[in-house]
Amino acid sequence: MTEPRAIAERELCGLVNGLAQQIADHVRERAVTLGLTAAQATALRELTGPMTMRELAERMSCEPSNATFVVDKLEKQGLIERRAHPSDRRAKHLVLTEDGMALRERLLELLTRDSPLAGLNPKEQRVLQGLLEQAIVPGAGRRG
Repeated sequence: MTEPRAIAERELCGLVNGLAQQIADHVRERAVTLGLTAAQATALRELTGPMTMRELAERMSCEPSNATFVVDKLEKQGLIERRAHPSDRRAKHLVLTEDGMALRERLLELLTRDSPLAGLNPKEQRVLQGLLEQAIVPGAGRRG
């Protein structure tokens, strides 16, 4: 009985990994058309509003030092600004500039076009999202 479950889990893991790879390839291909790296595109996609470096790193599923490197590049391009945090003197808020907002909008448009998830209707996407959220161990790279 254990063997069939192990096979089913291996096959499911293969499918999840395959989808993750397709999504990563899709992001990379779209990012290049905008002159961005995949990491920069991911940061722009995840920057849904002012947030700290730690919050962005969590959303990007990376270490804060890696997010800092990406944000430094985006800041040099005039796409992100670091501003004083409204309630924590030690922290900075990352905020998109006007150019950053425009580029993020173009990026989101490109990412939704021919997405690996485009074969699923909105209801199916919500079901998949719910199942994946159930499967993810709390605190292990969970996105907010």
